[in-house]
This record gives sequence, structure tokens and C-alpha cells, in this order.
Amino acid sequence: VETKRINEAVKNNPKKFPLRFSWKLTDDECKNFLVENFDQKKIEKRGGKYKNPRVFTEQGVSMLTTILKSKIAIETSIRIMDAFVLMRHYISNNLLEQKYINNLVITHENRLNLVEETLFSFNNEKERNDIYFNGQIYDAYSKITDICNSAKESLIIVDNYADNKILDIVKRLNINVLIITKPNQYLTNQDIIIYNEQYHNLKVKYTNNYHDRYFIIDEKVLYHCGASINRIGYKTFSINEINDEKYIRMLLSDINSIKN
Repeated sequence: VETKRINEAVKNNPKKFPLRFSWKLTDDECKNFLVENFDQKKIEKRGGKYKNPRVFTEQGVSMLTTILKSKIAIETSIRIMDAFVLMRHYISNNLLEQKYINNLVITHENRLNLVEETLFSFNNEKERNDIYFNGQIYDAYSKITDICNSAKESLIIVDNYADNKILDIVKRLNINVLIITKPNQYLTNQDIIIYNEQYHNLKVKYTNNYHDRYFIIDEKVLYHCGASINRIGYKTFSINEINDEKYIRMLLSDINSIKN
């Protein structure tokens, strides 16, 4: 179909082509996006007058197919209608009746939002709760790194067997980091002194009060980890988010009570 026929179709049917369906490019858009075939100089050499071309969204193209009379336009229009009918039958037969969907959207928008939030929460929950099997060392380490990197203000790590692997992770963070561990030789005072001479963001408290491993992100998000960082991926374990502010507050209070 010639360009002028497309322009005529839009001009003769203005109500069928709102701005979200079709519009003319601005001068800047032409300069940035037009391909070589639309080069102004080439058009002017042929004696024509350069005009900013019209573009169409997916909806605009669909509308064009119902107006234009070319063979391709007719075939495309038929395909679009076939696809639409097939989709409607699929929804009707396999999901919910179309009448109920329309009613849900129009009358029960809040319920639809609730469904959307529930699905988002479910997908988010899948991302935040994982099981890692023996041998998934890199995947487990990557998950721990992602958790630590999500902190914007502060990070608390509770791990009885904290060692230099933790330092390799937290040195990339421009936030305050607190490590809670038991007195041992995995992370020595000398390690901490040397680390802070360069990065200045680490504090360590020693206690024997904890058995499990925890990550507290910005004092708002709590993760439970079934393995120490220095052994992640060597045996099957899980990482789970604990979505309960009460436990976060209790754990923070207990950590703050550690004197050293």
C-alpha cells in the first residue's frame, strides 16, 4: 500500500486513530530514529518535499487492516480476528467465563488488584525462598551475595563460623556491616583490623547465643540461612525470608544487648 493511501485512511477516519494508535514523528524523532530510506536529502533529490512520517502502534496497525483494501491488509485483518477469537475461546473454556472477567474488571477492581498483589507476592516468595542442593556452591554463594547487596543502609550477619569469605562479600558494600559470631579462629582480630584499615565499615560482636545463621537487611528484612557462608553449597540447605516484624524487632533487641 502506498504511503499516501495510508495517510488518506487516517485522514478520512480520524476517530479511529487516536494518538495512542498513530502520530507523526517530531523533527528530533526523525533525526534519531529514521532509517536511511527516509533520508531527507534523498527525498529532496527526487523532487519531493520532506515531511515527517506517520508511525503506528500495534493497535494502529490492526485498525489499518480493517480500512485498507490491499490483499496483505485483508489477510492480516483476518489473522488478527482469528487470533482474537481463539484467545477468547481459550479464556472462556479454560479459565473463566468472559462475562465474569468483564464483571471482575468493571465492578470488582479492588479484587483484581488483590489477585495481582497475591500473584506478585507468590512470585516474589519463590525468589526469596530457595533450597540449594549439594554441589550448588556458586548458586548458593550468588544468592548470599544478592541478599547482602540488597542492603542500602545496614547489614547484620549472624554466623558462628564467619570467616574471610564474608569479608570478600561486604567489602563491596558502602554501608555499615555488623557481624555476630562466636569467639573462634575463623575471623581473628587481626583480620578485622587489617580489613578496616582499608574499608572502615565493619564491626564484629562475639557471643555463643546463636546456632542458626541470619541476615538482617536495613533492620527491615530478615533471612534465615541453614548453612554457614564458609560451607554454603557443600550440603543441602535452604534460605528463607521471615516475614514477621515481631521477630525482626526481637532479634535486633537481642543483638543490641550484646556488650562487646
